[in-house]
Amino acid sequence: MGKSGYLFELRKNPPIVTVINQTPSNQDLDFSLFWEVWNMVGDDYLERPVDRQKMMYGAIQGMVNALGDPYTSYLPPQVNEVVTDAINGTYKGIGAELGLRDGQLIIVAPLDGSPAKEAGVLAGDKILEIESNGTVGISLTEAVSKIRGEAGTLSTLKLQRNDNEPFLVRIKRGVITVASVTWENKGDGTAYIRVSRFGGDTNSEWQKVVKEINVEMDELDVVVVDVRGNPGGYLQSSVYLADEFVQKGVVLWEESATGDLESFDAERIGAFENIPQVYVLVDEGSASASEILAAALRDLVKAKIVGVKTFGKGTIQDARDFKDGSGVHITVAKWLTPNKVWIHKTGLEPDIIVERSDEDINNNVDTQLDKVLELAKEI
Repeated sequence: MGKSGYLFELRKNPPIVTVINQTPSNQDLDFSLFWEVWNMVGDDYLERPVDRQKMMYGAIQGMVNALGDPYTSYLPPQVNEVVTDAINGTYKGIGAELGLRDGQLIIVAPLDGSPAKEAGVLAGDKILEIESNGTVGISLTEAVSKIRGEAGTLSTLKLQRNDNEPFLVRIKRGVITVASVTWENKGDGTAYIRVSRFGGDTNSEWQKVVKEINVEMDELDVVVVDVRGNPGGYLQSSVYLADEFVQKGVVLWEESATGDLESFDAERIGAFENIPQVYVLVDEGSASASEILAAALRDLVKAKIVGVKTFGKGTIQDARDFKDGSGVHITVAKWLTPNKVWIHKTGLEPDIIVERSDEDINNNVDTQLDKVLELAKEI
């Protein structure tokens, strides 16, 4: 499991240095209160021994959480490992991406082939309790640590779907490995490509799929890119996939805190640059890098977006790891669509709205994909 809508830039860590009692960059801030409380706890707290390592992690988490940004967080080693594994397609737990919407912990998307999906958990479900403990005020990293666990053990959640009565669901945890990119030949010159995340292996898996499509399909008139339930990942990967379709143009803009704009441009020759029609399937679990790809294809190659409104996550995090295994994600910029629209907290509105009911999902009826395949036959 991981946080919803993660979007990271790959930046090399600085050289390892040892810093002892570093002078803070802001000389106007008096740190004496921090050290006074630190020493009081260490000297006077009743239960012994005092875990100073845990105190340090907690202090850093509190400092970062004070910013009030759910996407800026400090991850202790165990949590950082879980999040990193999730980006790379290995999930230890129930297999669901979590998010915060207006302070409410929610399921952004159950992952393909996960225990959560098999248990009937849906995107948008509110998590009211974890193991009988309320989630009011909980951070994403805390929620991740509470739900994760050894394969075979049970996680009990109280969920609420829309405004219906809350219900309990017990999910057996597992280890889930999800392919980043898969595809199917849907006939009539239509290739369906499913992208479940934007991880470290996505670009290579994408290229493998593109080659298979070119070899196995005699004609190719329509490409359907399915990013439903895809919470995002690496920014560079979304640009790489968009570049398969775009001859030239700005895939996205990055806007810094000072308002400076940097463009990410289409640079390579793509195999799908002359495809007559592209469709992108989205839902409320499509976030971050998924939204970058969908917006770029609509703006630059007139792709049609089909489904329901996306999650709406328009910020970029700088992800860094430390030598103890912990990590920090810091929001450093906004991303804008090629037309310079910021979709943060608003999401992308589909060109063609197609909802999928709980009954459809329970009966394995995919109304959204069916609609796209119907439209594809008209090309």
